Amino acid sequence: MTISGVALLAICTLIGGFLGDLLGAWLGVKANVGGVGIAMMLLIAARLWLARRGALSVGVESGVGFWGAMYIPIVVAMAANQNVVAAVESGPMVVVAAILTVVACFAAVALIGRLSSATETMDEIEARQNAARAEGGAA
Repeated sequence: MTISGVALLAICTLIGGFLGDLLGAWLGVKANVGGVGIAMMLLIAARLWLARRGALSVGVESGVGFWGAMYIPIVVAMAANQNVVAAVESGPMVVVAAILTVVACFAAVALIGRLSSATETMDEIEARQNAARAEGGAA
């Protein structure tokens, strides 16, 4: 039933594109605003909804996972290419704003990292789980 996963992705993409166009029209922009993001949020919500109800078969999950993994990088790369071209043509202020945004994001990540408590790494978690399994298997 991998085709069902692809169908779910297609439905979410169509609804996301439609809602993105509506949002663009509502904001007075002649473009799709956030359609890809809306589609991905719908796909995540639909997948979780199906999983909670026990209707998410392995085929549907693999279809959603595969095409979701392929879809996101391709569409993001296409959108980023268009955004960069439009930004550079708009003048230097957009480039300055972009650089300041990246610097602010790096600073926020560093601040959050310093303020957060120590967390386990994946290696530590796996080692703890393997030790627990070994103790359970030995008993």
